[in-house]
Amino acid sequence: MTPHYLSIAKAISWRFVGTADTFILSWLISGSTKLAVAISATEFFTKITLYWMHERIWLKFGIK
Repeated sequence: MTPHYLSIAKAISWRFVGTADTFILSWLISGSTKLAVAISATEFFTKITLYWMHERIWLKFGIK
């Protein structure tokens, strides 16, 4: 089974990519850097948690 720390490391590294995408899209749509930062910062933390939970559920079923 994949250790928890590896799941956390994968979640964090993927979030940097996803958050950059969210920032760019939020900025292009809203035209506001401040709003784009607020949206990106919020989703960075919520999606790390959701990804980690998703990863652990899959691992419980033996899927890597």
